[in-house]
Amino acid sequence: MPSQIVWRPLNVAIIGGGIGGLAAAISMRRSGHYVTIYERADFAGEVGASISCAANGAKWLAEWDVDVQKGDPVILTKLINRDWATGEPVSIYDLADYKEKWGHHYYMFHRQYMHAMLMDCATQDGGEGVPAKLIVNHKCSAIDLENGIVTFENGVTATHDVVIGADGIGSTVRGIIGIQPEKKPSSSSCLHANVETAKAVELGLVDYSKDSALEYWGGHHTNNKIVLSPCNGGSLLSYYCFFPREKGDFAAQSWDSGATVAELIAPYPDLDSQVLNHLKIGIDVKPWRLWVHQPYEWWQKGVACIMGDAAHPMMPDQSQGACMAIEDAACLGVVFNKQNFEGDVREALQIYQNVRKPRATRVQAASARARENIHERIGFSSNTDNPLYAVTDEANKLTIEEMNSYDIRVDVSHKTAEQKNLVI
Repeated sequence: MPSQIVWRPLNVAIIGGGIGGLAAAISMRRSGHYVTIYERADFAGEVGASISCAANGAKWLAEWDVDVQKGDPVILTKLINRDWATGEPVSIYDLADYKEKWGHHYYMFHRQYMHAMLMDCATQDGGEGVPAKLIVNHKCSAIDLENGIVTFENGVTATHDVVIGADGIGSTVRGIIGIQPEKKPSSSSCLHANVETAKAVELGLVDYSKDSALEYWGGHHTNNKIVLSPCNGGSLLSYYCFFPREKGDFAAQSWDSGATVAELIAPYPDLDSQVLNHLKIGIDVKPWRLWVHQPYEWWQKGVACIMGDAAHPMMPDQSQGACMAIEDAACLGVVFNKQNFEGDVREALQIYQNVRKPRATRVQAASARARENIHERIGFSSNTDNPLYAVTDEANKLTIEEMNSYDIRVDVSHKTAEQKNLVI
């Protein structure tokens, strides 16, 4: 008789210490594996400001026992779309019963606080599993995809059973597994700025933090759109300001480039004066490069895979980037847990790809549609009685029900059965 296949703990490398990489570290740690995070820089951190986490991501933070309060979140109570010129609400999606419906809050974090929150959970002594190790100043340059040998630019090598590429939109691991992205600059450009709520109130401006809402100006079949998201308990307002690329092309800018307040407000001569006055006191103004990537044909090869922005970079207009990375991480943890993993790393990574690629690709496409049409955005896509409502394909729109009722464990079970030609 053949020997029984038994689960075994793996030595896991995660390339990239951002939010997705840390989520994967927590997920794989909770599933009983030994995790090492390799960060290319001398510090694993995040730049920018707000990042949202809807219930489909928050459920995994809860399951992994992440101390969410360390992230100082705002709990969102509404989505508000405002008239571009007057600022009057034209569409509201109420989130008052969101936790009752979906079991978890809709959180808005500051990126740096969320990163620190996840870092603590991944590396702390307390909690299930062996604490993950973080090694900085290790930039991946090559991977032996058959034997799991990772080579770094500093000449160091390390051998792992699994290599997870969580190294972002400019992923090195993606290239190593043979993917050459087909991409083009978006028709939109974006500048990001922060506004201190206390400063706005001191100047007699509107205190948008009181709304506890994601707020939008414009977005009706146009590139012009302002997105306001509160973070740090409401003390900081994070603005993402979109406009046609011909009014300012930042696609070639580096991540640490800066911009001016004059550049920030120049595209918006007809914008609601209340929010325009907020932008006039904006700080930390920076471009956000927007590139449209076509879906990749595969996400894994040998003992390596990619996840998050390395696997499915998307437009920000569904606010699902972080949640998709968290779901990727959760899927890896489920595929490699004691109930599902039978020892074959390549088979497990194929199941991971089969589970995650269809869903992430669907969200990727929906995010592109929402770039110029706010009604395609999850939440507003349910406001079908709004007089301005219009979507490309009613039967194919993305809904809050689809996003939050999804069950990764069921999907893994079905895809595993399909791969093994079993019937459930």
